[in-house]
Amino acid sequence: MAEERFYELIFICRPDTPETDIDKVLSTLQQVVEEQKGRVEKVEKWGVRKLAYRIGKSREGFFVFLAIYGRQGEMIKELERRLKVSEPVLKYMTVRIDEELKRQRKLSERRERRLARRPRKTAGEPAAASG
Repeated sequence: MAEERFYELIFICRPDTPETDIDKVLSTLQQVVEEQKGRVEKVEKWGVRKLAYRIGKSREGFFVFLAIYGRQGEMIKELERRLKVSEPVLKYMTVRIDEELKRQRKLSERRERRLARRPRKTAGEPAAASG
C-alpha cells in the first residue's frame, strides 16, 4: 500500500461568485476526496483578494485553501479535472507538501549529526596558532 501523501490545493473563483456556488464546488471536491479514501484536513476561505495579474477580466478573486491527505495520485487528477470544468474557478494549483517536509526533516537531521560530531569551541579557548 502506498504511503499517505499531503497536498495543499488553492483555487481562485471569480470575485462575484455567490457563496453558495463556492460551497457547491467545495462539497464536490470533498466528495471526490472521500470517494478516493482521502481526507480533507483543513478548509479555509480566504475571501476576495487582489490578484497579482489580471485573469480573464478579473483583477480580484475569491481564494479557497484545502489541505488534503490521500494515498492515490488519481484523486488529485480528478480534483484538478473537476476544477478545470467548474464555471466559477479562474485558477487552481495543487502542491505536494510531504516531499518537502521529508526533505526539511532530512536536512535538519544531517545538520544535527554534523554538529554532534564536531567538537564545540568554548569562548576561552585560544585559536590554534599557525606556524
